[in-house]
Amino acid sequence: MSMSLKTPTRGTATAQAPSPAPRRPPTARRRALREHLTAYGFLSAAVVIFALFSWWPIIRNVLLGFQDVNFATGNTWNGTRNFEKLLDDPLFLTAWRNTGLFTLYALALGFAVPFLTAVLLNEFRHARAYFRVLVYLPVMLPPVVVALMWKWFYDPGPGLFNEILRTLHLPTSAWLDSSSTSLISLVIVSTWANMGTTTLIYLAALQTIPGELYEAAELDGANVWQRLRHVTVPQTRFVLLVLLLLQIVATMQVFTEPYVMTGGGPEDSTVTVMFLVYRYAFVYNDFGTASALSLLLLIVLGVFSALYLRVTRAAKE
Repeated sequence: MSMSLKTPTRGTATAQAPSPAPRRPPTARRRALREHLTAYGFLSAAVVIFALFSWWPIIRNVLLGFQDVNFATGNTWNGTRNFEKLLDDPLFLTAWRNTGLFTLYALALGFAVPFLTAVLLNEFRHARAYFRVLVYLPVMLPPVVVALMWKWFYDPGPGLFNEILRTLHLPTSAWLDSSSTSLISLVIVSTWANMGTTTLIYLAALQTIPGELYEAAELDGANVWQRLRHVTVPQTRFVLLVLLLLQIVATMQVFTEPYVMTGGGPEDSTVTVMFLVYRYAFVYNDFGTASALSLLLLIVLGVFSALYLRVTRAAKE
Protein backbone atom coordinates (compact mmCIF):
# COMPACT_ATOMS: atom_id res chain seq x y z
CA MET A 1 0.00 0.00 0.00
CA SER A 2 1.39 3.32 -0.99
CA MET A 3 0.68 6.49 0.91
CA SER A 4 0.76 9.77 -0.87
CA LEU A 5 1.53 12.96 0.97
CA LYS A 6 -0.16 16.08 -0.12
CA THR A 7 2.06 19.06 -0.17
CA PRO A 8 0.39 22.35 0.36
CA THR A 9 0.08 24.47 -2.62
CA ARG A 10 1.49 27.93 -2.87
CA GLY A 11 -1.93 29.51 -2.48
CA THR A 12 -2.90 27.75 0.81
CA ALA A 13 -1.45 28.52 4.27
CA THR A 14 -0.64 25.83 6.85
CA ALA A 15 -1.34 28.09 9.89
CA GLN A 16 -2.98 31.42 10.25
CA ALA A 17 -0.49 33.98 11.46
CA PRO A 18 -1.69 36.41 14.16
CA SER A 19 -2.60 39.75 12.82
CA PRO A 20 -0.43 42.59 14.08
CA ALA A 21 -1.92 44.89 16.71
CA PRO A 22 -3.27 48.05 15.25
CA ARG A 23 -1.02 50.98 15.76
CA ARG A 24 -2.30 53.83 17.83
CA PRO A 25 -2.80 56.90 15.76
CA PRO A 26 -0.28 59.67 16.37
CA THR A 27 -3.00 61.93 17.74
CA ALA A 28 -3.98 59.31 20.34
CA ARG A 29 -0.34 58.92 21.44
CA ARG A 30 0.05 62.65 21.82
CA ARG A 31 -3.18 62.83 23.82
CA ALA A 32 -2.00 60.06 26.16
CA LEU A 33 1.40 61.74 26.58
CA ARG A 34 -0.29 65.05 27.37
CA GLU A 35 -2.53 63.40 29.97
CA HIS A 36 0.47 61.74 31.64
CA LEU A 37 2.44 64.97 31.69
CA THR A 38 -0.53 66.80 33.19
CA ALA A 39 -0.92 64.17 35.90
CA TYR A 40 2.79 64.24 36.77
CA GLY A 41 2.68 68.03 36.73
CA PHE A 42 -0.03 68.13 39.38
CA LEU A 43 1.78 65.43 41.38
CA SER A 44 5.12 67.25 41.21
CA ALA A 45 3.51 70.46 42.46
CA ALA A 46 2.11 68.63 45.50
CA VAL A 47 5.49 66.99 46.16
CA VAL A 48 7.31 70.33 45.93
CA ILE A 49 4.85 72.01 48.31
CA PHE A 50 5.05 69.10 50.76
CA ALA A 51 8.85 69.15 50.60
CA LEU A 52 9.03 72.90 51.24
CA PHE A 53 6.61 72.95 54.16
CA SER A 54 7.21 69.50 55.73
CA TRP A 55 10.48 67.84 54.77
CA TRP A 56 12.70 70.93 54.63
CA PRO A 57 11.62 72.22 58.09
CA ILE A 58 12.47 68.80 59.55
CA ILE A 59 15.90 68.80 57.89
CA ARG A 60 16.45 72.41 58.92
CA ASN A 61 15.52 71.59 62.52
CA VAL A 62 18.04 68.74 62.59
CA LEU A 63 20.78 71.10 61.37
CA LEU A 64 19.89 73.83 63.87
CA GLY A 65 20.14 71.31 66.72
CA PHE A 66 23.91 71.26 66.21
CA GLN A 67 24.41 75.01 65.70
CA ASP A 68 24.55 78.26 67.59
CA VAL A 69 21.79 80.22 65.88
CA ASN A 70 22.41 83.89 65.25
CA PHE A 71 20.23 85.52 62.62
CA ALA A 72 22.46 88.61 62.47
CA THR A 73 25.96 87.14 62.07
CA GLY A 74 25.06 83.63 60.88
CA ASN A 75 25.02 80.20 62.44
CA THR A 76 28.07 78.35 63.70
CA TRP A 77 28.46 74.64 64.37
CA ASN A 78 28.88 73.71 68.03
CA GLY A 79 28.67 69.90 67.99
CA THR A 80 26.58 68.53 70.85
CA ARG A 81 26.72 71.64 73.05
CA ASN A 82 22.96 72.22 72.75
CA PHE A 83 22.22 68.71 74.00
CA GLU A 84 24.65 69.16 76.89
CA LYS A 85 22.86 72.38 77.81
CA LEU A 86 19.56 70.49 77.88
CA LEU A 87 20.92 67.82 80.22
CA ASP A 88 22.12 70.52 82.61
CA ASP A 89 18.69 72.17 82.70
CA PRO A 90 16.65 70.97 85.73
CA LEU A 91 13.45 71.56 83.76
CA PHE A 92 14.50 68.97 81.16
CA LEU A 93 13.55 65.94 83.25
CA THR A 94 10.58 67.81 84.73
CA ALA A 95 9.18 68.46 81.25
CA TRP A 96 9.55 64.82 80.23
CA ARG A 97 7.96 63.65 83.48
CA ASN A 98 5.00 66.01 83.07
CA THR A 99 4.58 65.00 79.44
CA GLY A 100 4.62 61.31 80.36
CA LEU A 101 2.05 61.84 83.12
CA PHE A 102 -0.14 63.89 80.81
CA THR A 103 -0.01 61.10 78.22
CA LEU A 104 -0.94 58.43 80.79
CA TYR A 105 -3.84 60.49 82.14
CA ALA A 106 -4.98 61.30 78.61
CA LEU A 107 -4.98 57.61 77.69
CA ALA A 108 -7.01 56.74 80.79
CA LEU A 109 -9.64 59.34 79.86
CA GLY A 110 -9.21 60.19 76.20
CA PHE A 111 -8.99 56.59 75.01
CA ALA A 112 -11.77 55.02 77.06
CA VAL A 113 -14.32 57.85 77.10
CA PRO A 114 -14.64 58.26 73.29
CA PHE A 115 -14.95 54.51 72.80
CA LEU A 116 -17.67 54.14 75.44
CA THR A 117 -19.42 57.22 74.04
CA ALA A 118 -19.39 55.65 70.57
CA VAL A 119 -20.81 52.40 71.96
CA LEU A 120 -23.58 54.38 73.65
CA LEU A 121 -24.38 56.38 70.51
CA ASN A 122 -24.46 53.19 68.48
CA GLU A 123 -27.31 51.92 70.66
CA PHE A 124 -29.49 54.95 69.99
CA ARG A 125 -32.29 54.49 67.48
CA HIS A 126 -33.61 58.05 67.49
CA ALA A 127 -31.90 61.46 67.25
CA ARG A 128 -28.59 59.77 66.44
CA ALA A 129 -27.51 62.57 64.08
CA TYR A 130 -28.26 65.21 66.72
CA PHE A 131 -26.04 63.50 69.28
CA ARG A 132 -23.25 63.10 66.72
CA VAL A 133 -23.26 66.85 66.11
CA LEU A 134 -23.35 67.48 69.84
CA VAL A 135 -20.32 65.25 70.44
CA TYR A 136 -18.37 66.72 67.53
CA LEU A 137 -19.15 70.36 68.39
CA PRO A 138 -16.05 70.95 70.60
CA VAL A 139 -13.76 69.95 67.73
CA MET A 140 -15.07 72.85 65.65
CA LEU A 141 -14.05 75.39 68.30
CA PRO A 142 -10.57 76.95 68.06
CA PRO A 143 -8.20 75.41 70.65
CA VAL A 144 -7.39 78.80 72.19
CA VAL A 145 -11.10 79.55 72.62
CA VAL A 146 -11.59 76.18 74.33
CA ALA A 147 -8.65 76.83 76.66
CA LEU A 148 -9.90 80.30 77.62
CA MET A 149 -13.42 79.02 78.20
CA TRP A 150 -12.24 76.23 80.49
CA LYS A 151 -9.90 78.61 82.25
CA TRP A 152 -12.99 80.55 83.31
CA PHE A 153 -14.67 77.29 84.35
CA TYR A 154 -11.68 76.55 86.60
CA ASP A 155 -11.47 80.06 88.06
CA PRO A 156 -11.16 79.67 91.86
CA GLY A 157 -13.42 82.68 92.46
CA PRO A 158 -16.47 83.07 90.21
CA GLY A 159 -15.65 80.01 88.08
CA LEU A 160 -18.48 77.71 87.01
CA PHE A 161 -17.20 74.58 88.72
CA ASN A 162 -16.62 76.18 92.09
CA GLU A 163 -20.03 77.88 91.92
CA ILE A 164 -21.62 74.46 91.37
CA LEU A 165 -19.67 73.05 94.32
CA ARG A 166 -20.78 75.95 96.53
CA THR A 167 -24.39 75.40 95.50
CA LEU A 168 -24.09 71.75 96.52
CA HIS A 169 -22.35 72.79 99.79
CA LEU A 170 -19.19 70.94 98.78
CA PRO A 171 -15.61 72.13 99.26
CA THR A 172 -14.19 74.08 96.34
CA SER A 173 -10.93 73.31 94.55
CA ALA A 174 -7.98 75.37 93.36
CA TRP A 175 -8.01 73.47 90.03
CA LEU A 176 -5.28 75.19 87.98
CA ASP A 177 -3.66 76.91 90.99
CA SER A 178 -2.61 73.67 92.69
CA SER A 179 0.25 71.49 91.52
CA SER A 180 -1.68 68.37 92.52
CA THR A 181 -4.71 69.09 90.30
CA SER A 182 -3.39 71.33 87.51
CA LEU A 183 -2.18 68.55 85.19
CA ILE A 184 -5.31 66.42 85.43
CA SER A 185 -7.39 69.56 84.88
CA LEU A 186 -5.58 70.12 81.57
CA VAL A 187 -6.17 66.49 80.63
CA ILE A 188 -9.92 66.96 81.09
CA VAL A 189 -9.85 69.99 78.79
CA SER A 190 -7.85 68.15 76.12
CA THR A 191 -10.16 65.12 76.28
CA TRP A 192 -13.31 67.22 75.95
CA ALA A 193 -11.90 69.23 73.06
CA ASN A 194 -10.59 66.31 70.97
CA MET A 195 -12.90 63.39 71.66
CA GLY A 196 -15.38 64.25 68.88
CA THR A 197 -13.26 63.02 65.97
CA THR A 198 -12.22 59.85 67.77
CA THR A 199 -15.81 59.10 68.76
CA LEU A 200 -17.06 59.36 65.18
CA ILE A 201 -14.26 57.06 63.96
CA TYR A 202 -15.18 54.51 66.60
CA LEU A 203 -18.84 54.87 65.69
CA ALA A 204 -18.10 54.20 62.02
CA ALA A 205 -16.13 51.09 62.99
CA LEU A 206 -18.94 49.84 65.23
CA GLN A 207 -21.48 50.12 62.42
CA THR A 208 -19.44 47.70 60.30
CA ILE A 209 -19.84 44.87 62.82
CA PRO A 210 -22.40 42.33 61.58
CA GLY A 211 -25.53 42.24 63.70
CA GLU A 212 -25.53 38.42 63.58
CA LEU A 213 -22.58 38.37 65.98
CA TYR A 214 -24.53 40.26 68.63
CA GLU A 215 -27.58 38.09 68.07
CA ALA A 216 -25.51 34.94 68.51
CA ALA A 217 -23.96 36.35 71.68
CA GLU A 218 -27.39 37.20 73.08
CA LEU A 219 -28.62 33.67 72.33
CA ASP A 220 -25.64 32.33 74.27
CA GLY A 221 -26.67 34.44 77.25
CA ALA A 222 -23.95 37.10 77.03
CA ASN A 223 -24.66 40.32 78.90
CA VAL A 224 -23.70 43.83 77.79
CA TRP A 225 -20.13 43.74 79.09
CA GLN A 226 -19.53 40.26 77.69
CA ARG A 227 -20.74 41.37 74.25
CA LEU A 228 -18.49 44.41 74.52
CA ARG A 229 -15.49 42.29 75.44
CA HIS A 230 -15.95 39.32 73.12
CA VAL A 231 -17.62 40.97 70.10
CA THR A 232 -17.12 44.73 70.00
CA VAL A 233 -13.47 44.98 71.03
CA PRO A 234 -12.17 42.14 68.79
CA GLN A 235 -14.08 43.47 65.78
CA THR A 236 -12.69 47.00 66.22
CA ARG A 237 -9.21 45.94 67.29
CA PHE A 238 -7.40 47.43 64.30
CA VAL A 239 -9.05 50.85 64.74
CA LEU A 240 -8.32 50.79 68.47
CA LEU A 241 -4.63 50.09 67.90
CA VAL A 242 -4.22 52.78 65.25
CA LEU A 243 -6.01 55.46 67.28
CA LEU A 244 -4.05 54.49 70.38
CA LEU A 245 -0.80 55.20 68.55
CA LEU A 246 -2.10 58.47 67.11
CA GLN A 247 -3.33 59.62 70.50
CA ILE A 248 0.00 58.91 72.19
CA VAL A 249 1.85 60.84 69.49
CA ALA A 250 -0.59 63.77 69.78
CA THR A 251 -0.62 63.98 73.59
CA MET A 252 3.17 63.89 73.75
CA GLN A 253 3.11 67.18 71.81
CA VAL A 254 0.64 69.00 74.05
CA PHE A 255 1.24 72.75 74.10
CA THR A 256 -1.90 74.89 73.80
CA GLU A 257 -3.48 73.98 77.16
CA PRO A 258 -0.43 74.64 79.38
CA TYR A 259 0.55 77.75 77.41
CA VAL A 260 -2.87 79.42 77.58
CA MET A 261 -4.21 78.16 80.88
CA THR A 262 -1.27 77.80 83.28
CA GLY A 263 1.86 79.20 81.65
CA GLY A 264 3.71 76.11 82.86
CA GLY A 265 2.79 76.63 86.52
CA PRO A 266 2.13 76.27 89.30
CA GLU A 267 5.63 75.21 90.41
CA ASP A 268 6.43 73.98 86.87
CA SER A 269 3.85 71.22 87.26
CA THR A 270 2.50 71.74 83.73
CA VAL A 271 5.76 72.41 81.86
CA THR A 272 5.72 69.97 78.95
CA VAL A 273 8.36 69.22 76.34
CA MET A 274 6.73 71.39 73.68
CA PHE A 275 6.22 74.20 76.20
CA LEU A 276 9.93 74.01 77.05
CA VAL A 277 10.74 74.13 73.31
CA TYR A 278 8.67 77.32 73.06
CA ARG A 279 10.41 78.81 76.10
CA TYR A 280 13.87 78.14 74.70
CA ALA A 281 12.98 79.54 71.28
CA PHE A 282 10.83 82.60 72.05
CA VAL A 283 11.72 83.48 75.66
CA TYR A 284 15.45 82.66 75.80
CA ASN A 285 15.99 83.26 72.04
CA ASP A 286 18.00 80.02 71.95
CA PHE A 287 16.74 78.41 68.78
CA GLY A 288 19.57 75.88 68.67
CA THR A 289 18.66 74.32 72.02
CA ALA A 290 14.97 74.46 71.12
CA SER A 291 15.72 72.56 67.91
CA ALA A 292 17.79 70.02 69.84
CA LEU A 293 14.92 69.37 72.24
CA SER A 294 12.38 69.02 69.44
CA LEU A 295 14.80 66.63 67.70
CA LEU A 296 14.91 64.48 70.85
CA LEU A 297 11.11 64.45 70.91
CA LEU A 298 11.07 63.40 67.26
CA ILE A 299 13.48 60.54 67.97
CA VAL A 300 11.50 59.35 71.00
CA LEU A 301 8.21 59.37 69.09
CA GLY A 302 9.80 57.68 66.06
CA VAL A 303 11.36 54.88 68.13
CA PHE A 304 8.15 54.38 70.07
CA SER A 305 6.05 54.24 66.90
CA ALA A 306 8.40 51.70 65.30
CA LEU A 307 8.36 49.47 68.39
CA TYR A 308 4.60 49.80 68.73
CA LEU A 309 3.99 48.80 65.12
CA ARG A 310 6.40 45.89 65.44
CA VAL A 311 4.76 44.58 68.62
CA THR A 312 1.21 44.95 67.26
CA ARG A 313 2.18 43.27 63.98
CA ALA A 314 3.77 40.35 65.85
CA ALA A 315 0.70 40.01 68.08
CA LYS A 316 -1.59 40.04 65.05
CA GLU A 317 0.43 37.30 63.33
